[in-house]
Amino acid sequence: MDSTSHHHQQFKIILGSSSVARKQILSDMGFQFTTMYADIDEKAIRKEKPEDLVMALAEAKADAIVGKLQNIKNQETDGKSTLVIAADTVENVEPKLHGSEDAEPTLLITCDQVVVYEGAIREKPSSKEEARQFLKDYSGGHAATVSSVLVTNLNTGLKKGEWDKVEIHFHDIPEEIIENLIEEGIVLNVAGGLIIEHPLVLPYVKQVVGGTDSVMGLPKALTRRLMNEVL
Repeated sequence: MDSTSHHHQQFKIILGSSSVARKQILSDMGFQFTTMYADIDEKAIRKEKPEDLVMALAEAKADAIVGKLQNIKNQETDGKSTLVIAADTVENVEPKLHGSEDAEPTLLITCDQVVVYEGAIREKPSSKEEARQFLKDYSGGHAATVSSVLVTNLNTGLKKGEWDKVEIHFHDIPEEIIENLIEEGIVLNVAGGLIIEHPLVLPYVKQVVGGTDSVMGLPKALTRRLMNEVL
């Protein structure tokens, strides 16, 4: 039975991500959630294979957020709710955080994504020059996104994670489009400088082999299945 399809959500969700696209996808799935940001040094975690890297990063983000929640819990002596000031959000976290005495489980969702181009792993561009080169490479070519999702049940400690891979093929992208994207700057904040849902990029996407939601950072079917598995 699909426990995540209840009309009334029987569990709490914390999305461990500051990504606008991921928040949008989780909302579209019909869930209510709060967000927290894992402040980790992603560059300190290195793996040869993209699949291993995104899983390791999702794990590290989950560990960092669990640590944050534990600190809040430890500081709560007066039973008042505490404001968690995360990197991009201010969230109200209820007292008695996620102890086993809670009837309602809390699920923590953490994710990561890299782009793979000609076998090389690409993370967020380190400069405008690198972003420009990334986009020129995709023009008339193809790349893949490898996205991880890890769902942790904070009451039981049970966690399930998996990755999803999608191939994207592009038409030639005109140079002025690339320059506009660089100037605007959003591509500097996403893995591989790749953002297919952007109105400037969309007309040049030839084919997506897999789910667009996965390319945007949160594959819906996989996320829902992992949530069911830990509930």
